Amino acid sequence: MRRTVRYPVEGSNSLWQVYKTVSFWKVVKCFIIIQIARITPFMSVKNWMYRTFLHMKIGKQTSFALMVMPDTMFPEKISVGNNSIIGYNTTILAHEYLIHEYRLGDVIIGDEVMIGANSTILPGVIIEDGAIVSAGSLVHKDVPAGALVGGNPMRVIYTKEEMEERARN
Repeated sequence: MRRTVRYPVEGSNSLWQVYKTVSFWKVVKCFIIIQIARITPFMSVKNWMYRTFLHMKIGKQTSFALMVMPDTMFPEKISVGNNSIIGYNTTILAHEYLIHEYRLGDVIIGDEVMIGANSTILPGVIIEDGAIVSAGSLVHKDVPAGALVGGNPMRVIYTKEEMEERARN
Protein backbone atom coordinates (compact mmCIF):
# COMPACT_ATOMS: atom_id res chain seq x y z
CA MET A 1 0.00 0.00 0.00
CA ARG A 2 1.21 3.50 -0.80
CA ARG A 3 2.19 5.77 2.09
CA THR A 4 -0.66 8.26 2.15
CA VAL A 5 -2.50 10.01 4.93
CA ARG A 6 -6.28 9.92 4.58
CA TYR A 7 -8.49 12.90 5.40
CA PRO A 8 -12.23 12.13 5.40
CA VAL A 9 -14.72 14.77 4.20
CA GLU A 10 -18.44 15.08 4.70
CA GLY A 11 -21.07 16.32 2.28
CA SER A 12 -19.83 17.07 -1.22
CA ASN A 13 -16.83 15.29 -2.71
CA SER A 14 -13.37 16.28 -1.56
CA LEU A 15 -12.42 18.11 -4.76
CA TRP A 16 -15.49 20.32 -4.41
CA GLN A 17 -14.03 21.29 -1.02
CA VAL A 18 -10.48 21.74 -2.32
CA TYR A 19 -9.88 25.22 -0.90
CA LYS A 20 -10.64 23.96 2.59
CA THR A 21 -7.60 21.69 2.18
CA VAL A 22 -5.14 24.01 0.41
CA SER A 23 -4.97 27.78 -0.03
CA PHE A 24 -6.35 29.16 -3.29
CA TRP A 25 -3.38 31.54 -3.51
CA LYS A 26 -0.90 28.70 -3.01
CA VAL A 27 -2.47 26.80 -5.90
CA VAL A 28 -2.39 29.91 -8.12
CA LYS A 29 1.30 30.53 -7.29
CA CYS A 30 2.24 26.88 -7.85
CA PHE A 31 0.30 26.69 -11.10
CA ILE A 32 2.00 29.79 -12.53
CA ILE A 33 5.50 28.65 -11.50
CA ILE A 34 4.91 25.15 -12.87
CA GLN A 35 3.56 26.43 -16.19
CA ILE A 36 6.62 28.65 -16.65
CA ALA A 37 8.99 25.82 -15.63
CA ARG A 38 7.28 23.33 -17.95
CA ILE A 39 8.49 25.27 -20.99
CA THR A 40 11.79 26.54 -19.58
CA PRO A 41 14.63 24.99 -21.62
CA PHE A 42 17.34 25.50 -18.99
CA MET A 43 17.57 22.71 -16.41
CA SER A 44 19.36 24.84 -13.80
CA VAL A 45 16.70 27.57 -14.01
CA LYS A 46 13.87 25.03 -13.84
CA ASN A 47 15.41 23.32 -10.79
CA TRP A 48 16.01 26.70 -9.11
CA MET A 49 12.35 27.64 -9.64
CA TYR A 50 11.16 24.33 -8.18
CA ARG A 51 13.48 24.60 -5.17
CA THR A 52 12.93 28.31 -4.48
CA PHE A 53 9.23 28.82 -5.11
CA LEU A 54 7.72 25.35 -4.67
CA HIS A 55 10.06 24.00 -1.96
CA MET A 56 10.63 20.78 -3.87
CA LYS A 57 13.80 18.85 -2.97
CA ILE A 58 15.75 18.50 -6.21
CA GLY A 59 19.23 16.93 -6.39
CA LYS A 60 22.20 18.09 -8.41
CA GLN A 61 22.11 17.58 -12.18
CA THR A 62 18.55 16.29 -12.13
CA SER A 63 16.69 16.96 -15.38
CA PHE A 64 12.98 17.65 -15.77
CA ALA A 65 12.08 17.33 -19.45
CA LEU A 66 9.71 19.61 -21.29
CA MET A 67 6.11 19.62 -19.98
CA VAL A 68 6.71 17.67 -16.75
CA MET A 69 3.80 18.36 -14.37
CA PRO A 70 4.66 18.30 -10.65
CA ASP A 71 1.80 18.41 -8.17
CA THR A 72 0.18 21.87 -8.24
CA MET A 73 -1.23 21.70 -4.72
CA PHE A 74 1.49 20.01 -2.65
CA PRO A 75 4.77 20.21 -4.64
CA GLU A 76 6.78 20.39 -1.39
CA LYS A 77 5.98 16.68 -0.92
CA ILE A 78 8.11 15.79 -3.97
CA SER A 79 11.78 14.85 -3.61
CA VAL A 80 14.08 13.87 -6.49
CA GLY A 81 17.69 12.74 -5.97
CA ASN A 82 20.85 13.51 -7.93
CA ASN A 83 21.38 12.95 -11.64
CA SER A 84 17.85 11.67 -12.33
CA ILE A 85 15.77 12.25 -15.47
CA ILE A 86 12.03 12.88 -15.40
CA GLY A 87 10.73 12.28 -18.93
CA TYR A 88 8.55 14.44 -21.15
CA ASN A 89 4.99 15.10 -19.96
CA THR A 90 5.35 13.02 -16.78
CA THR A 91 2.91 13.82 -13.94
CA ILE A 92 4.03 13.55 -10.32
CA LEU A 93 1.11 13.62 -7.87
CA ALA A 94 1.36 14.09 -4.11
CA HIS A 95 -2.41 14.26 -3.60
CA GLU A 96 -5.57 12.50 -4.71
CA TYR A 97 -9.08 13.84 -4.18
CA LEU A 98 -11.74 11.15 -3.89
CA ILE A 99 -15.48 11.16 -3.17
CA HIS A 100 -15.37 10.72 0.62
CA GLU A 101 -11.74 11.61 1.38
CA TYR A 102 -8.56 13.11 0.08
CA ARG A 103 -5.10 11.61 0.50
CA LEU A 104 -1.64 13.15 0.70
CA GLY A 105 1.66 11.33 0.37
CA ASP A 106 5.32 12.12 -0.22
CA VAL A 107 6.85 11.07 -3.52
CA ILE A 108 10.51 10.14 -3.21
CA ILE A 109 12.55 9.57 -6.36
CA GLY A 110 16.13 8.41 -5.76
CA ASP A 111 19.47 9.08 -7.42
CA GLU A 112 20.10 8.17 -11.06
CA VAL A 113 16.50 7.23 -11.70
CA MET A 114 15.12 7.44 -15.22
CA ILE A 115 11.41 7.97 -15.72
CA GLY A 116 10.15 7.59 -19.28
CA ALA A 117 7.84 10.03 -21.04
CA ASN A 118 4.13 10.25 -20.25
CA SER A 119 4.38 8.39 -16.95
CA THR A 120 2.19 9.12 -13.93
CA ILE A 121 3.53 8.76 -10.41
CA LEU A 122 0.91 8.49 -7.66
CA PRO A 123 1.27 9.86 -4.12
CA GLY A 124 3.08 7.89 -1.43
CA VAL A 125 5.47 6.12 -3.80
CA ILE A 126 9.22 5.61 -3.44
CA ILE A 127 11.29 5.00 -6.57
CA GLU A 128 14.66 3.76 -5.35
CA ASP A 129 18.13 4.58 -6.72
CA GLY A 130 18.99 3.43 -10.23
CA ALA A 131 15.46 2.38 -11.16
CA ILE A 132 14.10 2.77 -14.67
CA VAL A 133 10.41 3.43 -15.31
CA SER A 134 9.40 2.78 -18.92
CA ALA A 135 7.40 5.35 -20.87
CA GLY A 136 3.67 5.52 -20.26
CA SER A 137 3.77 3.76 -16.89
CA LEU A 138 1.38 4.23 -13.98
CA VAL A 139 3.60 4.05 -10.89
CA HIS A 140 1.14 2.96 -8.20
CA LYS A 141 3.57 1.21 -5.85
CA ASP A 142 7.22 1.38 -4.80
CA VAL A 143 9.94 0.64 -7.33
CA PRO A 144 12.95 -1.34 -6.05
CA ALA A 145 16.51 -0.07 -6.59
CA GLY A 146 17.93 -0.87 -10.01
CA ALA A 147 14.72 -2.45 -11.33
CA LEU A 148 13.17 -1.86 -14.75
CA VAL A 149 9.42 -1.41 -14.40
CA GLY A 150 6.62 -0.51 -16.76
CA GLY A 151 3.01 -0.76 -17.74
CA ASN A 152 -0.40 0.28 -16.53
CA PRO A 153 -0.56 -0.83 -13.84
CA MET A 154 3.19 -0.93 -13.36
CA ARG A 155 4.93 -4.24 -12.85
CA VAL A 156 8.56 -5.27 -12.44
CA ILE A 157 9.98 -6.30 -15.81
CA TYR A 158 13.55 -6.95 -14.61
CA THR A 159 14.95 -6.88 -11.08
CA LYS A 160 18.29 -5.20 -10.31
CA GLU A 161 20.02 -8.60 -10.44
CA GLU A 162 18.45 -9.45 -13.81
CA MET A 163 19.47 -6.01 -15.15
CA GLU A 164 23.06 -6.61 -14.00
CA GLU A 165 23.06 -10.05 -15.67
CA ARG A 166 21.76 -8.53 -18.90
CA ALA A 167 24.52 -5.89 -18.78
CA ARG A 168 27.20 -8.62 -18.45
CA ASN A 169 25.97 -10.49 -21.53
